[in-house]
Amino acid sequence: MKIAVEGCCHGELDAIYEHLADLEKRNNYKIDLLLICGDFQAIRNHKDLQCMSVPEKFRQLGGFNEYYTGAKVAPVVTLVIGGNHEASNYMWELFHGGWLAPNIFFLGNAGCVQVNGIRVAGMSGIFNKHHYRQGFHEKMPYSYGSMRSIYHIREYNFRRLALLSKPHIFLSHDWPASIEHHGNLRDLLRRKPFFKDDVRNGALGSPPLFELLKMLKPDWWFSAHLHVKFEATYFHAGVVPPDLPSNPFEKNPDEIVIGDDDDEPTPSVVEPTDPKPSAANLNPDEIMLDDEEEDVAPVPVAPPPREKTNFLALDKCIPNSRRQFLEVVDIDAPETISPPRLTFDPEWLAVVRAFDPYMMLTQTQHGSYPDHRTAIEAVSRELEWVKQSLPESGRQDINDVQTFVMTSTGPTPETQKAGQQPDYFPNPQTAALCSMLQIDNKVDRLNS
Repeated sequence: MKIAVEGCCHGELDAIYEHLADLEKRNNYKIDLLLICGDFQAIRNHKDLQCMSVPEKFRQLGGFNEYYTGAKVAPVVTLVIGGNHEASNYMWELFHGGWLAPNIFFLGNAGCVQVNGIRVAGMSGIFNKHHYRQGFHEKMPYSYGSMRSIYHIREYNFRRLALLSKPHIFLSHDWPASIEHHGNLRDLLRRKPFFKDDVRNGALGSPPLFELLKMLKPDWWFSAHLHVKFEATYFHAGVVPPDLPSNPFEKNPDEIVIGDDDDEPTPSVVEPTDPKPSAANLNPDEIMLDDEEEDVAPVPVAPPPREKTNFLALDKCIPNSRRQFLEVVDIDAPETISPPRLTFDPEWLAVVRAFDPYMMLTQTQHGSYPDHRTAIEAVSRELEWVKQSLPESGRQDINDVQTFVMTSTGPTPETQKAGQQPDYFPNPQTAALCSMLQIDNKVDRLNS
């Protein structure tokens, strides 16, 4: 499959789809899937703008409303996650995932689906240590504080995603913490010199995402947020390729510092984690010999293959600019269906059922989470339920359960009343998913 990956969208859907069409024409190929790594801005009308945490000058309607109302249709299946500049009221409606518009699917606060058999998992939002251990308490109308805390990731979603087996692709808005050390850091700092303090202090990126990177070991990890293209390779055996600069802060006499042209400050993230040394940090090629057997030739032992994750972060879309906001990658798919088939992931459905009792609608996350072994056993039991109770053992077309429904309107004179947040609209897609899984619809209950 040819998969296009976009960094921050910022409501520029028209420009992104036009760019895809131009790539298809110039290269004589067909793009099967588009992935967008947050700041999607699914703004239906002016009231939604009042639920988006951005400075006033950035509160612009954008082009999504035309896709929402059906005036336009996304030309390619599009999967998105949320960032830190979203109409959080609409995305909360689809906490478990669902269609934002025809052909545009939201993975939810956290989620995993299959596209022609390729497992795509992701987490919306960014990390903030002050809200990480909280429950889901932000009700409408949002206050100044809740409009910001609602897009901060929660431990609940980290623990759910940690129960997955290996996905092919993982999407996040934030970068995983310390990933910058696994690519050309010197070049990154040449282009973004103001990252230096955060990198030096270990404060660039999200610690929970780095833990997920190590646990899930996806083939690909795509991110956005920092408005720069950056590639890295994370070797899960702990071996760093020798050609990377050992000290990116060493003065380079030939360095030309290029000023940044971003119009927004880059948020810092705190609480880095330092992984403990382990056997994985040893040289996998080393062969230990017994001194008393010096005359015996050792049997060559091939080192075990090193698993790796290809990391790619991309810039934000600015029409008619030279920003590196989109990349096309080829990924082998188990199925060849066009347009691609979007299905539930049975294991993720089992995770949703197993962890539903721990979803708290209070600021304090009451009680404790089960230990990882107990949680894995619970998911195993629920997976049997999924396979026995749902069509196609849980891997059924999402459209069989969730179909797009307009829960609000497009822009109208009534929605343009300044400063007025919308009412909460229960989304039938969420109700349908909860009914299928036989779990409580806490998403709508929070605002009832």
